[in-house]
Amino acid sequence: MYDYLEFIKARFPLSNIVIQRQNLVFVSVEQDRGVELITHLRDYHGYRHLVLISAVDYIERGVFQLTYLLHNYTTHQDIGIRIEISRAQPVMDSIHHLWAAAQVYQRELREMFGIDFPGSPDVEKPMILEGWDNLPPMRRDFDSEKYSTETYFPREGRFTRNPKEEMEKKLYPIEAEVKHEIINIVRKNRTHN
Repeated sequence: MYDYLEFIKARFPLSNIVIQRQNLVFVSVEQDRGVELITHLRDYHGYRHLVLISAVDYIERGVFQLTYLLHNYTTHQDIGIRIEISRAQPVMDSIHHLWAAAQVYQRELREMFGIDFPGSPDVEKPMILEGWDNLPPMRRDFDSEKYSTETYFPREGRFTRNPKEEMEKKLYPIEAEVKHEIINIVRKNRTHN
């Protein structure tokens, strides 16, 4: 399957090797070796297609985890390269010289998470959030409810439903009605006592 993993482990300090399924494996590597590993996989192991670059905000640990998903058309295998970078200084080397499509992913990650990829063409040009001057919206410390309340004024006829209550009504209508009646009885008894 991934018989070259041992060869790569001898050359790169890999950690957290997770074989997700027969044709998908994830490995973690230090930030300073990330681009080198990705280049090696492309040039020597047939991972010629960049499927995506994504990020996860681990605010508790103070890091962003970047995942580069690569595909090998010959073996029909995918490998995900996971790289953790500091949240305080979110900067990662660009891979636009390996795949032109990387520019788009890197622009999106800069706009949505605030991760910079120095040297990547047009990385500072907005994609979606033209004129945005707030915290990047995909960071976990971005308060979407506060932003919505401050940005969009209340309008007549606008209301909000509690998702939990709505799902209870749709999935368990009888139980929701009984629960509602019990709550009303308890409230009445409290006011009478």
